[in-house]
Amino acid sequence: FFFFLMIRRPPRSTLFPYTTLFRSLKKTLLATIDSIKENPQTSKVVFRAETHLKDDVCCSAKVRDYPELIIDEPAPLGGSDQGMNPVELIAVSLGTCQEIMYAAYAAVMDIKLDSLSVDVKGNIDLMGLFGMDKNIPAGYTQLTYTTNIKSDAPAEMIQQLVQTVESHCPVLDTLTRPVNISGTVFHNETQVQTDQAA
Repeated sequence: FFFFLMIRRPPRSTLFPYTTLFRSLKKTLLATIDSIKENPQTSKVVFRAETHLKDDVCCSAKVRDYPELIIDEPAPLGGSDQGMNPVELIAVSLGTCQEIMYAAYAAVMDIKLDSLSVDVKGNIDLMGLFGMDKNIPAGYTQLTYTTNIKSDAPAEMIQQLVQTVESHCPVLDTLTRPVNISGTVFHNETQVQTDQAA
């Protein structure tokens, strides 16, 4: 009953050469940092997502003005496999957040990245999901990732880049640090008392 997930983005050559795009990214990020220094209150931002159950276990998600994202489950878990499932999205979020942070900090640190990819694997015991064993958690029991970097930069600069990324990646931080989560549930517009709402 172990569920293994592997998400991998193929490497892209000359991902961030010293081009106008590279310089533009650095300029944008430094401008944002300067803006926060001038007005620290602008550092506090809120991200939102709206989701809706469509049919069976297939759901849709809406973020800002982007097209609707379909989230589903594979057939053994009751779905029709129309899209990634929620725990796969967690793995995707971890991998892509790492890649984004590498791109951002590499630009600021003037490090040229020739290619970058992240492999993420998560283990889930379905006995926890189905409530078959109260001692087994419903979610991931382990997440592992492998980051592959190709760059001509000196090893010490890459080491500094890695340490910076892994200490400032929002998704990695969220997954490894206790986060305050609260929620409310309404039944026919009447609030239902739950542990999250208490």
